[in-house]
Formats: sequence, C-alpha cells, structure tokens
Amino acid sequence: MRQHVNPLSKNFDEVERIPSLIEMFFDSKLKLHLDIGCAGGEFLFDLALDNTNWNYLGIEIRERLVKKAKSKVQEREIKNLYFIFGNANNILKDSKSKFILKNVKSISFNFPDPWFKKRHQKRRIIQPEFINILSRSLQKGTLIFIKTDVNDLLTYMDYSISNNQNFKKIDQSYFNYSESFNPNKIQTNREKYVVFNQQNIFEMIYIKV
Repeated sequence: MRQHVNPLSKNFDEVERIPSLIEMFFDSKLKLHLDIGCAGGEFLFDLALDNTNWNYLGIEIRERLVKKAKSKVQEREIKNLYFIFGNANNILKDSKSKFILKNVKSISFNFPDPWFKKRHQKRRIIQPEFINILSRSLQKGTLIFIKTDVNDLLTYMDYSISNNQNFKKIDQSYFNYSESFNPNKIQTNREKYVVFNQQNIFEMIYIKV
C-alpha cells in the first residue's frame, strides 16, 4: 500500500542544501542516473551493487524511507549510491540544485503514484511544468524512462513529455540496454509483482534533442 503524501504541501517548499557530487559519491566522474520517486530504494540498491560503473541518485518524498535508505548505504558502505528527501519538482527547479540535471545521463520514473481521482491529478509527478524544467536543464542526449501498470497514467505522462518539442520518443526495439543505467534489466519490486500477477506493464523512453 502506498503511503500518500501530498507533494503540493507547503512543507516541501523549503529545499535543504543538496551536497555536491563529490560529497555524494566516491567517484563523481561516473555516469549519473536519477530515479525520481525511489521509495525505499531497493531498486537502486540492486543497481548500485550490480553495476559499479554508474552512480545512482534517488529522490523520495517520504522522509522515513530516505532516512532508512541512507542508513543502509552507510552500513553496506556503498560508494555509488545516494538519497535525497523532498519534492523532486521543488528540488530540481532550485537554482542550487541545477548541477544535478546538468550532470545526469538518464532519469527514471518507475510506477509513480497515479493519483486516480481527477481532482488529485495535479499531484502527479510528471506535469508539463516539470517537463519544461527538465527540458531547459538537461543536456542533449539525456534519456527519460517511464514505467507504469496504469494505462491512463501512461497516456497522461506520454502526452506531457511528447508535447515538449525538446523530447523525442525512442523505438525501444532498437534501444541498447547494455549501455544504459540498467544493463541487466533489474526489476523494481512493483514490476516483479505485476509480472507475477500477469498484468500489463507500459513503458517508454525519451531522449533530449
């Protein structure tokens, strides 16, 4: 069950200082992947341990999950993984955090909260305004991955991204995953659950042009 947190709450208006990449990672020169809405970070832990050639950064709005994930990083002494607490929209539009988007090679949105009720859809993480922030700040060639088991949400996200002329959809059949942030196609917990229950997974990839 999801622990619902209203991302539009004023509690998230103030953005705490974000450490530099040198402070976050042992080798700050590695390619950087950003996972937005990373929950407890299980997916990123699997990625970081499986693929040490990348750095992984997770942003999560539930502070309890971030604190627990950070403790696990320290306990396991993982050098290519870091977590940030807060509203990703507020964090990434803050001038002091622009360096994150300038350095990422790819971003993933895995099974984001669908906020089914129409009056709540403004709380969905992918909004035209947020995509505009990414459009202005991401380097050419940066990839965006979206994945969900809710077809209506996929349509909503696809429209929001495709409507921005700076992003182009990639034909997945030709995409080389071996060079991506997830070369071994590790699955999130939600993805494993959906596959086990033989339900549909919808995913798309976009590139900044």
